[in-house]
Amino acid sequence: MKIGIDVDGVILDYERVLKTYGELYDYIELKKGGIINRKEHYLRDRYHWTEAERMNFVNNYFLKLSKQTPLVPGAKDVIKMLQEEGNELIIISARGITLEKMKDFAMQKLQEEEIQFNKYYWKQEDKLHVAQKEKIDIMIDDSYEVCKRLSENKIKTIYFRDKEMKKLEPNEYVKEVSNWGEIYRYIKEG
Repeated sequence: MKIGIDVDGVILDYERVLKTYGELYDYIELKKGGIINRKEHYLRDRYHWTEAERMNFVNNYFLKLSKQTPLVPGAKDVIKMLQEEGNELIIISARGITLEKMKDFAMQKLQEEEIQFNKYYWKQEDKLHVAQKEKIDIMIDDSYEVCKRLSENKIKTIYFRDKEMKKLEPNEYVKEVSNWGEIYRYIKEG
């Protein structure tokens, strides 16, 4: 089976780290009122920040936070089991679009953790195109928009959803999960 896997919020717990420091930045540095839309995936849509404030956060925090981001619990073990069972695992990630060096930090973290993949697609704005090109059997992602688009195009999708994020209407092409144990169960029973 060919399995596409996103990095941030799926393998690396970067989304949780970003949310934590985004809140601190909003409160301490900007002295603003906090989250305006908790269900939004991207910080730019969660807060009422100007473009200059957003870019200040990107430039001052993204790389620092990327270096200290831990793995999502269970990711390493389940990835290893899936590989041992003969599945082809392919990274399909937007990481590196905003700052190229973030891709390098992710690669370094994966190497440190001895996690390897069959192929890597970094800086991907159109994950559907890559999933179709690679003939992905199932994609694991934490983005509402990505999962919606993939499932609408009949690609089986595992939506690794944080409890605050938008819900997708269930259908035969999308399964909502909240941890790697559920991912493994769904793939094995699917």
